[in-house]
Amino acid sequence: MRSATIDRITNETEVHLTLDLDGRGRGRLSTGVGFLDHMLTLFAHHGLFNLEVQAQGDLHVDPHHTVEDVAICLGQALDRALGERAAIVRTAHAYVPMDEALALVAVDLGGRPYAQIDVTWRSPALGGMDADLVRHFLETVAFHGRLNLHARVLYGRNDHHQAEALFKALGRALDAATQVDPRREGPPSTKGMIV
Repeated sequence: MRSATIDRITNETEVHLTLDLDGRGRGRLSTGVGFLDHMLTLFAHHGLFNLEVQAQGDLHVDPHHTVEDVAICLGQALDRALGERAAIVRTAHAYVPMDEALALVAVDLGGRPYAQIDVTWRSPALGGMDADLVRHFLETVAFHGRLNLHARVLYGRNDHHQAEALFKALGRALDAATQVDPRREGPPSTKGMIV
């Protein structure tokens, strides 16, 4: 089974997260941040991942710590669920439209964390969550998941649609990249190992 459970407890948050890469797109999300729950539901559904997240955080301060720690746990769960990453496709991309918005996400699961996020928000908040936390969430997942992530909104007017397109595209790109290719033996690298 390519799944992992991560528990993270700090003075700011308590997060329990389970990710199954070979799921059916089922999400059970309760982070206390409604917009984040919505984005993670889209991610799980379009990536065909089963994702369970229970989080409690210092929302009386703001959503930052909760969003960040959920991203840490999601990245760590992805890394752990992939194991040695043997025989996976490794790289993939997805374009996803959402009404007037179009997003592209490209990933490389080669073990080298990097994130390049290109999106322009028109308002400071999305459903009560600081809009820039979307960028921070994606960067954090990339770092803790040990993946190269390029995400770009090519165009769009509505911030909600832009964010939806990004999370759907992330799910679809990761679904494709995490698939096992029966033709491949060992790690998908000419080095003979994932960094």
